[in-house]
Amino acid sequence: MQRYRQIGAAPRRSASETWSVITALIADTLQRSPVIAADDVAAIMDLAAPAGRMLIAAGHLDRHAVVVAADPVDLSITTVSGAAALALEENLAPVPGGATATNWMVYLPAPEPLTDAVRRAVAGSAHLRAGGPALRTGKAAALTAAVGPVDLEALARREADR
Repeated sequence: MQRYRQIGAAPRRSASETWSVITALIADTLQRSPVIAADDVAAIMDLAAPAGRMLIAAGHLDRHAVVVAADPVDLSITTVSGAAALALEENLAPVPGGATATNWMVYLPAPEPLTDAVRRAVAGSAHLRAGGPALRTGKAAALTAAVGPVDLEALARREADR
């Protein structure tokens, strides 16, 4: 099941503090699994921290989610900035499903002009990727397998133009 969390960013928190909250949420969710250690998750998220802080400071995470895929966990995390960040009621509780997760991946959005910085930050990690997750189930998975990656934003724009 798809879950969503919003984290208050500036002026409520600095970009570094916001990334720390995102890291803690992911680690707390995944550490419930007997095969995933919170320290390992935190170490991987530390590798992504420079890119994560840039994404937060530039407001990209207000529009594009960090996605955690750890079947059955499917979590999208965005930030809220400005006056809305001060009024936001956050839910920082671990996301249900982490206890049965065995593999995990964190997808960082890679919008311009930060695309290269995000790609460098995730390079070589078995648990970090730049961009969104691939479609994983049903007809969408069959379509992806048949024609390659699908640009969901382009499909949404096409539907909006109809």
